[in-house]
Amino acid sequence: MRSFSRLIKVKCFAVILCCLALSSVSQTLQPGFDAQEYLEMLRITAKQVDTPHSDIPAPASFIRVYRSPESPLDNRWELWVNDQESIMVISIRGTTLKTVSWLENFYSAMVPATGSLQLNDSTAFNYKLANDPKATVHVGWTLGLATMAPGILSTIREQYAQHHIKQLIICGHSQGGALAFLLRSYLYYLTEANQLPADLTIKTYCSAAPKPGNLYYAYDFDYITRNGWAFTVVNASDWVPETPFSLQTLKDFNTLNPFTDVKKHLRKQSFFVRLYLGHVYNRLNRTSGRAQRCFTKYLGKTMYKQVRKSMPQYKQPTYAASMNYMRAGVPIVLQPDQVYFQQYPDTAKNVFVHHGIKPYYGLTKKIYPH
Repeated sequence: MRSFSRLIKVKCFAVILCCLALSSVSQTLQPGFDAQEYLEMLRITAKQVDTPHSDIPAPASFIRVYRSPESPLDNRWELWVNDQESIMVISIRGTTLKTVSWLENFYSAMVPATGSLQLNDSTAFNYKLANDPKATVHVGWTLGLATMAPGILSTIREQYAQHHIKQLIICGHSQGGALAFLLRSYLYYLTEANQLPADLTIKTYCSAAPKPGNLYYAYDFDYITRNGWAFTVVNASDWVPETPFSLQTLKDFNTLNPFTDVKKHLRKQSFFVRLYLGHVYNRLNRTSGRAQRCFTKYLGKTMYKQVRKSMPQYKQPTYAASMNYMRAGVPIVLQPDQVYFQQYPDTAKNVFVHHGIKPYYGLTKKIYPH
């Protein structure tokens, strides 16, 4: 009887250990910035280039299992997998040396964050990247997302169904980081629409990324990734995260603000005060409005003509009347010191000296020692 009781206890203990093991596997990804995790994402990102960085080691715990074809705008993504911890990584390549890749960046007029892009006569990309109707996003990167989304979605579903991988990290550097923002939003709203499994855990590292959309997109992104599930890592000397050009007009404010009804408040003032302040207000409002329309014209309609050379059937969308670009994601600032500037001095000969993967990798290792 004692031996039987002991056997039951042993079996129960084994079951408990098994459950704990399965639990630890399914909860490997944790919220919060993990410097070692980010360094691994940089090691993965470094393998995107055709000539690998010799001074950045190979990924320690992930292997590449797929590299996508290049899209019409020269976008490319890869799938990396850590079988032991059941984690997959979607790594998105940044800007390349090809003109069309830069064109995607400069095609920076805004479109609504929920809408549709007609890629060709038979293919429309229907997307939702934010819940707020006032949210707008970069049209070029949204178009880049559109060319990659079908392949990424089918890969995530395949890994989930066939290999039971329910944890995903999205990463990208530079343009890849901007696309990582939009991909994260896209996947969130597909999950909300029951087009992706609800128990898929997603963490995002946007490295050296430009600004992806307006203030209301940024609000939405930070809300859906709240509690530490998405980060934007910035070298404080890198100018790329300061782009694209940003301009705020009265249309970019929330509905309840005193600036939209200034004339009502001016009625309480004396005649000369009303005359002067009304004149100043009208000039400021008209100037910012003209600037926004100018940005939209050249960075939207003019750039569209160049985009069509690579995507002849792509139909021009209706652009939003906004250029109010804002940063999104929890900021992780890499602050250079004097030792850094000895290695990476400011020089007009290389305007991207602070933007590469190597300075980001070195700063992270120094600021967050293992």
